[in-house]
Amino acid sequence: MNRCRCTIAPPSLLLTVAEQGDAETRDAALRTLLTSVALRSRRSSFGPTLLRFGLSPADLDFLPAQAPDTGPENSVYDVAGGEEQALPGRLVRGTTDPPTGDAAVDEAFDGAATTADFYREEFDRDSVDGRGLDLVSSVHFGQRYDNAFWTGDQMVYGDGGGGVFVPGGLTRAIDVIAHELTHGVTQFSAGLEYRGQSGALNESFSDVFGILVKHRAEGIDAASASWLIGEDILEPALGGALRNMIAPGTAYAGDDQPADMDAYVDLPADDDPRNDNGGVHINSGIPNRAFAEAARALGGDAWATLGPVWYEVLTGGELSRFADFEDCAALTVAVAGERYGGGSTEQDAVRGGWEAVKVRLPPDPR
Repeated sequence: MNRCRCTIAPPSLLLTVAEQGDAETRDAALRTLLTSVALRSRRSSFGPTLLRFGLSPADLDFLPAQAPDTGPENSVYDVAGGEEQALPGRLVRGTTDPPTGDAAVDEAFDGAATTADFYREEFDRDSVDGRGLDLVSSVHFGQRYDNAFWTGDQMVYGDGGGGVFVPGGLTRAIDVIAHELTHGVTQFSAGLEYRGQSGALNESFSDVFGILVKHRAEGIDAASASWLIGEDILEPALGGALRNMIAPGTAYAGDDQPADMDAYVDLPADDDPRNDNGGVHINSGIPNRAFAEAARALGGDAWATLGPVWYEVLTGGELSRFADFEDCAALTVAVAGERYGGGSTEQDAVRGGWEAVKVRLPPDPR
């Protein structure tokens, strides 16, 4: 069973805070970690089961009706400090409602809308499942809950303030929102198994499209971008960001991401949070850097040049759910060649990105 435990904060970061913080911080970090594991298990078979039958939640008659002509409905609920049994909470903002004045509600709403617009306008994708799945978000989850995640059918956001994220940081970062919603895209396309290298690719695709949504929304050029995921939302004592795509391992104190295959961390895919399901958040730094290096080499609008390449690989049907880094590298090089031409600047940039992180590629036919 594919037990996808896809949260924005890696378990190693929560464990570090638990080990080094005072008693109150330790308890908050451990509660976040344990609650995340329990609640995320809801979706362990939901997506793969529907995918097996060629369905999405939008096809099930017991879920809210979709609106394919106008895009998915966008609704935000307030859990008011409750946890799993309280989801989704009390509806506080719907698609046509004005801002509420609650920053978490309005940021979750706007972030979901911006992400859906990105996928529709760039790739003609109707919501995360491609079939108009309504966008449901729940905010104010738990007490000082330091994480955000996609459950398989909705988004969940804690308020932070437990020693990892600054209060309100999780809904403030558009790349965090887009990262988690992209787990939904992966769930309903490649369905990458959440363990080992396929799990690291699952995390990396979310970081790639998370940063592209941010770059597009803010007009950021790939050559000058910081490539930081979750910038300025960690407690300042921890560091400046959750991940650094161009320089993995430098985002925060204790960041354990390797920058290339020489430093690849081989971990068991077990239930010990220290092992991160076989290093899914850890080793994702390798494909992250491959993308960032390629985008930086090209410059310009990465969402328009390399975004379509990575999207085609994720959704085109050729990427196995058990794919490893070499599989992904070969496909991105091939798709770049098909899209831009063999030996094109774009294909060479993609090849160069993977070469920079020392992932083996098929021989260049030239």
